[in-house]
Amino acid sequence: MMDNQHSSNQHTIKAPVTVSGVGLHTGASVNMTLKPGIPGSGIKFRRIDLPNQPVVKADVDYVVDTSRSTTLEHNGARVNTIEHIMAALVGTGVDNIEIDIDGPEVPIMDGSAMPFIEIIEQIGVAEQDAKKVYYTIDTNITYYDDKKNVEMVALPAVDYRVTCMIDFNSPVLGTQHANLNSLADFKSEIAPCRTFVFLHELEYLINNNLIKGGDINNAIVIVDKPVSEEELARLATVFQRKNISVEQREGILNNIKLRFPNEPARHKLLDILGDLALVGYPIKAHIIANRPGHASNVEFARRLKQYIKKNKHIKDVPVYDPNKPAIFDLPRIERTLPHRFPMLLVDKIIDLTDTQVVGIKNVTFNEPFFQGHFPNNPVMPGVLQVEALAQCGGILALNTVPDPENYDTYFIKIDNCKFKQKVFPGDTMILKMELLSPIRRGIVEMRGTVFVGTKIVTEGDLTAQIIKSRDAKK
Repeated sequence: MMDNQHSSNQHTIKAPVTVSGVGLHTGASVNMTLKPGIPGSGIKFRRIDLPNQPVVKADVDYVVDTSRSTTLEHNGARVNTIEHIMAALVGTGVDNIEIDIDGPEVPIMDGSAMPFIEIIEQIGVAEQDAKKVYYTIDTNITYYDDKKNVEMVALPAVDYRVTCMIDFNSPVLGTQHANLNSLADFKSEIAPCRTFVFLHELEYLINNNLIKGGDINNAIVIVDKPVSEEELARLATVFQRKNISVEQREGILNNIKLRFPNEPARHKLLDILGDLALVGYPIKAHIIANRPGHASNVEFARRLKQYIKKNKHIKDVPVYDPNKPAIFDLPRIERTLPHRFPMLLVDKIIDLTDTQVVGIKNVTFNEPFFQGHFPNNPVMPGVLQVEALAQCGGILALNTVPDPENYDTYFIKIDNCKFKQKVFPGDTMILKMELLSPIRRGIVEMRGTVFVGTKIVTEGDLTAQIIKSRDAKK
């Protein structure tokens, strides 16, 4: 299986494919069609059996129930038991997909993610022309439920890893743990692992008609108490079998063979992957979970999403190391730009590619504009911050043409400009300009951001035109 999780681009599936089955809890027959999604669209379920075919985005904000599985609801539509297909999408590196479903619940299949993996691999995964943005954390993020004795933590890491530990105080199941060190191992190590249930829980679910689609082929039933012949006969009737037996030494209903000695712990890890995918952002962290369940997974996903939303701009902040030599020093900048004192507002360029430039402006009290702009409370004028961005953008634009000294850039439009923080003497402005689209006919569209430290102080969209200068060499 391709480890698309480490790819720099987003992925979808190559063509539509349909899978059919029954829902574990509803018992309803359902057809589910996986369809390619456009870049940046994420994972979406569409209830095609309901009026107007409402769409439910796979997002932790729309989780409404975690009692027996993970359930989403939005726009008047519900989709139950999404965790296994979500884990399969994570394991195959699929970022964007539309899932048309004609019933209220994702089919349970064999209780694992493997059938979905096989279907996705059968149709193939396609790379898209869009970058995949990973989010990392720089501090531990924790969750603890003292009532259920559940603990989860996300640790900073260079990739995505999961460690899961379970302890149900059961002599049959015992204490188990499972590890996933790389998503490349998901298919072989985690995807085949089936959901499990204790016999006492199964009896409650049956008596309350809560697992209408349950079968001993789509769940491991752990026998945690003596079972009479009458009970076995009743279970055989419920599951439409001639007979059902229990190997007391193994403690598994109907003597099915476990795919791994710690299959239950591995399935819990599978659920973690599926539920945390609802964060909505691909993450790099080491997740450690002790006694997890859907409720704790979802609450932890909410904390991760909240952290990312609060801090995601920080990952885009350029790193300024004053010890590193400049790519463009001041003499080189003067050879590229026509600006001179007092209007040259870029001291050096520290990064320059085909699509991005990063410059530095050291703000001092000796700037001539401070003599007339709030002299008793010096604040750098916002228009000059934008001018500094524009000069960096000029360097980016002129870097794309031969003989840049024969051309100038003139800015023709500024949109969406916002001034979020004041800039004072002593601040070091980090000026970042990024191309929004390829340069066509000399028109350059850029996104500009001014940082002081890790804070955004100014941002806006700037459009410039490259024009041959009047004193260009003939």
